[in-house]
Amino acid sequence: MRRYILDTNVILDDANIVTTFSDAKVIIPIAVIEELDKFKRNMDNLGRNARHFSKLVDCFRDNFGTISTEGVKVTDTVTLKIEINDKLMDAKYETSLDWKKEDNRILIVALNEKKKHPDDEVIFISKDTNLRIKADALGIKSENYSEHGDLKIDEVFSGYRKVIVSSDFLEELYSEKSITFDEAETAFFPNEYAVFTSEDDEQYFYIARYNGESGVFELVDYKQSQDVFGISPRNEEQRAAFDLLMDDSVKLVSLIGKAGTGKTLLAIAAGLAKATSGVYDKVLVSRPVFPMGKDIGFLPGDVDEKLRPWMQPIYDNLELILASGDASKAKTYKKRMDDLFNMGLIEVEPLTYIRGRSIPKQFLIVDEAQNLTRLEIKTIITRAGEGTKIVLTGDPYQIDQPYLDATNNGLVHVVERLKDEVITGSIKLRRGERSGLAQIAADKL
Repeated sequence: MRRYILDTNVILDDANIVTTFSDAKVIIPIAVIEELDKFKRNMDNLGRNARHFSKLVDCFRDNFGTISTEGVKVTDTVTLKIEINDKLMDAKYETSLDWKKEDNRILIVALNEKKKHPDDEVIFISKDTNLRIKADALGIKSENYSEHGDLKIDEVFSGYRKVIVSSDFLEELYSEKSITFDEAETAFFPNEYAVFTSEDDEQYFYIARYNGESGVFELVDYKQSQDVFGISPRNEEQRAAFDLLMDDSVKLVSLIGKAGTGKTLLAIAAGLAKATSGVYDKVLVSRPVFPMGKDIGFLPGDVDEKLRPWMQPIYDNLELILASGDASKAKTYKKRMDDLFNMGLIEVEPLTYIRGRSIPKQFLIVDEAQNLTRLEIKTIITRAGEGTKIVLTGDPYQIDQPYLDATNNGLVHVVERLKDEVITGSIKLRRGERSGLAQIAADKL
């Protein structure tokens, strides 16, 4: 039998974790319950998860009996137990494990379980890297926790793949504008792109998007994405991104990429093109309020003045777009930008007060979405009213949230969980186009 000992941070990340196991005994050290109690009054995601887990365990206790001794059945194959005995059974570790530290009390439970049940596999699960290292040093198997298992950031769904085909296939695709293709080793997801490349010449290729409803690949219209509100795609990934952004039937678009790949610029350009043509009432651009490095403290002024430093990256992109891509002329377009704001065609605001809102017929851009938890991203997407399109942009390599990493953040969660939906699409942008220096820094620093 496998025995899983859970750390506090795992529960704070996923309050339903005890329901995700199979054929196992899940053990919660009493020190974890004490740590959760410190979070229960928080009004953030950590507080909500702490309260939810406590209610869940209380429900198991009410319906299935005591959670001490042998524990209670969570499912037919999973037992949950709260372990109150965290006194070290093996004296040889007394000098290296200070019982007064809660982390050590949690590890002691794992050590005791291993000593009491030598034939079982004892696994300590924690998101704390140092604690996993300590567990391994004590001879306890330790694992990180992610809903997507051992998913690595490079394995996140990219939204496109290269496929080698014959020149005749490419000619048929170009002439017919659509084609069927069933020779791929793995099935394509809806709105996934195929870069069909000639087996005779790598420079001869076309990009087509897989239609999940009809089962055919549709040629990407190069003319449609040549110029969007003054911005032209500089590579094939950006061309595919524009194709998704300009398609009103795709209600959720996720753009993942390192700094300088053009995620926010493409999203804002597409949003302005759609809003000025009347497809959407306005472009609503938002981002979580997280500083890079040490915060500078309270800012003077009204709400708009306070938010300006946080939202400055949005204004930078707006200036570049309104200058038709010529950064040297961006300052001369301040009046045009003011006109867009005054007409209500674009609005910039933080995500702080989005809960409870309903957002109909808007082009909603959520920038820096990698800094959002799975619950927060769910809250945002469920705000979408009739006729609204949501675009999520972010770089999973740059995370400012202490409890998030490259694979458990809300942005990657959305990409992986919704990649098989016909109204969603995702593109991973790899090539930096901001400048040669920016690309070198993103790749090598």
